[in-house]
Amino acid sequence: MSCELTQTVLHGYLDGELDAARAADFERHLISCSDCVAALEANENLRSALRRAALYERAPQALRQKLQGQLGAATRVSAMPIRNPAPWRWLAMAATFLLAVFVGWRVLPLLRGSHGESALASAIVDAHLRSLQPGHLEDVQSTDQHTVKPWFDGKLDFAPPVHDFVKEGFPLQGGRLDVVHGRTVAVLVYARRKHLINVFVWPTTEPDSEPLAGSQLGYHWTDWRKAGMEMCAVSDVTPDDLAELQRLLME
Repeated sequence: MSCELTQTVLHGYLDGELDAARAADFERHLISCSDCVAALEANENLRSALRRAALYERAPQALRQKLQGQLGAATRVSAMPIRNPAPWRWLAMAATFLLAVFVGWRVLPLLRGSHGESALASAIVDAHLRSLQPGHLEDVQSTDQHTVKPWFDGKLDFAPPVHDFVKEGFPLQGGRLDVVHGRTVAVLVYARRKHLINVFVWPTTEPDSEPLAGSQLGYHWTDWRKAGMEMCAVSDVTPDDLAELQRLLME
């Protein structure tokens, strides 16, 4: 029997509708409930697939011009005394509705872009929390980059950059495979004093970008793109520590 929280709480958590206390309670519940973890991953994969499908189209400029012309004509005619104004009212209502749909087509991609950043941060933090469960942190445990890097060969369609920064205070701990928004990604695990840092890595066709940072549920994250790779580091270390590791990885 599946956990009842998959029906009563999970969707609210996924949509960001829970308050901080309830969200934290549910995340603690995820540590010990495989049913909710599986349901959460399935919902995240479905949302990602729908987003990638791009189920919207941009209305052509000609349609906007036509609607504006019809609205103008309806306004002019409505000022004239006619016996049966109902057809014109329906025409104006229909034109207004179509114009609203057109505006929606223009605005929704922008909203989805903003939501995409939030969804990515949530997925990364969720994956970080799952990795803290016993036995989930590393698939290959080694402080030697020449052991960790070859381990990924044949398991991914890209080669993640692997470096050890023990001299700088960020010793490599190992690596693993993880799934974020339905895509298999590489994860490099670093230590900072008594804290763990997960660095998620996957290929991208987007141009290089400066780091974008934020925090969620008490965890800090920073995301950036360089040389065809996107990386996102997350941990409970200070933002300055996370920024220092990000700087080392970009060199």
